[in-house]
Amino acid sequence: MASAVGHAGKTGRKARHAALGLAMPVPPCPIAVPALTGLIAARLPARQPAVIGLTGSVAAGKSTLATALAAAFPVASNVAVVGTDAWLLPNAELEARGLALKKGFPESFDAAALAALPAALRAGPVTIPGYSHRVYDVDPALARRIDPPDVLILEGLGFVGPGIADQVDLLVYLDAEPDDLEHWFLARFMAYWHAAADDPASFYARFRSMTEPEAEAFGRMVWATINRPNLDNHIIQARETAHIVVRKARDHSLTLLRA
Repeated sequence: MASAVGHAGKTGRKARHAALGLAMPVPPCPIAVPALTGLIAARLPARQPAVIGLTGSVAAGKSTLATALAAAFPVASNVAVVGTDAWLLPNAELEARGLALKKGFPESFDAAALAALPAALRAGPVTIPGYSHRVYDVDPALARRIDPPDVLILEGLGFVGPGIADQVDLLVYLDAEPDDLEHWFLARFMAYWHAAADDPASFYARFRSMTEPEAEAFGRMVWATINRPNLDNHIIQARETAHIVVRKARDHSLTLLRA
């Protein structure tokens, strides 16, 4: 009886995954970027551009992985990498809406404009808005125009709920242990904090009056009160619907969890 129930449970999970167009979890196995790229490329449709969504927590390393994946595609492929940060609402608008401390949450994006990107690229060249992590805001000076690529890797947040998640052909979730995510976030925060010593235009210059231990404590507070809740309440939902899930370790090695 127990084995029959277990078999029924497995069958039910397979049916649910099939209904969502998802693969079942696989035994965890190490995977290098070229192999991951091949796995992704084999599952993309022929239409142009084929759209890959790459999401995961703040500080998971989405941009770095997206760049590595693009470089590993066959030379003949025209691959464009675009960050969803470009569709964050400007800081002034977030402030006016009472969302200054919700940056990166679903409500902080221009979701309609982001969702319109794939169709717009299929119609012709598109101007991509600019975003600067240094000034922590949209930056019109960084806007760029791109031609329709063969493959679009759209990396960042904003893939939960209706919108851009409905427009991607393949969704990849970059998973990691929360302690590692906090470690990477703090390292990045402190790198910007140190760089701001000679850059008064940096968003992080406002924190230069803090001592280094105070800045580290502030960074941990930002993680605990903003980024971790965003992960737990929103971002991680995409892990359940992703076609491919990979886990990144502290040493940056990758393990395939679902394919």
